[in-house]
Amino acid sequence: MDETSGSTVPRRQLGRLLTQLREEAAVTLDAAAEELDCSRQKIWRIEKGLVPARVIDVRALCTRYGVAEEVTELVLGLARETRATGWWHSYGSAVPTWFSLYVGLEERARQVRMYNGELIPGLLQTRAYATELFRRKSPTMPPEEREKLVTVRLQRQNVLTRRLPPAPTLRVVLSEAVLLRSPLDRAGMGDQLRHLLEAGDRDNISIRVLPLAAGPSLASETGAFVILDFPAAFGRVATEPTTIYVEGITGALYLDKPAEVAAYAYVWSDLDSRALDERQSARLIGETIGERYA
Repeated sequence: MDETSGSTVPRRQLGRLLTQLREEAAVTLDAAAEELDCSRQKIWRIEKGLVPARVIDVRALCTRYGVAEEVTELVLGLARETRATGWWHSYGSAVPTWFSLYVGLEERARQVRMYNGELIPGLLQTRAYATELFRRKSPTMPPEEREKLVTVRLQRQNVLTRRLPPAPTLRVVLSEAVLLRSPLDRAGMGDQLRHLLEAGDRDNISIRVLPLAAGPSLASETGAFVILDFPAAFGRVATEPTTIYVEGITGALYLDKPAEVAAYAYVWSDLDSRALDERQSARLIGETIGERYA
């Protein structure tokens, strides 16, 4: 596979992880290259995510770095994805929170653009809203496990209020249906919508509503999605290419090819032209609270 085919997201993630593991083991680039009987440049290119990595090489590096077997299996899984034409990062109980690819990208982003036609996005959910969603998704899950998931989701929200590095800009477009389709009782949903209004008062957060009267948008074909834009490094190119994140029930698709990014940018432009502005959206949210959840 050449360097331009498939998504570069797993290659970059694998490279960062291998760099971290090598540095924690106090192994130099030259020593790692000696382990694989290759050039120092090859190790550098793998760590920078410029090339896919062979599973056999990654296993050898993990052995050299003294990586625990359960972590090695996760790293090998990511290495296999670097050679795929397209890839799905499946969630599972074996994947620790720190390994979440999306969260890592979200924390590095300078701007996060989200569309959702069904739910309040996780970055804007109240504890009650998040708890109920996890309960409906996995009704047999033990309460303590559910609480861990809720806690992680709420902790993610700290990215919006951090000082250093500067918090990303969050731009959200929600279908009006999200305001009307409540998983909670009246009081709980009222609290959730008031939380939206409070969040929208922050300088780095924009919340807009796509009214039902606007008719079907192009997003009716894409479903919910996130566009992640990244800061420039030393005044030059961005640290990461713009990446599209589309979550499904069994995994998540990451897209970063120019044509893919352009397609979703076009959908976002359509949403931008149809949605109410921030003031109109806040007014509609307030009216919805008064009419349905007061």
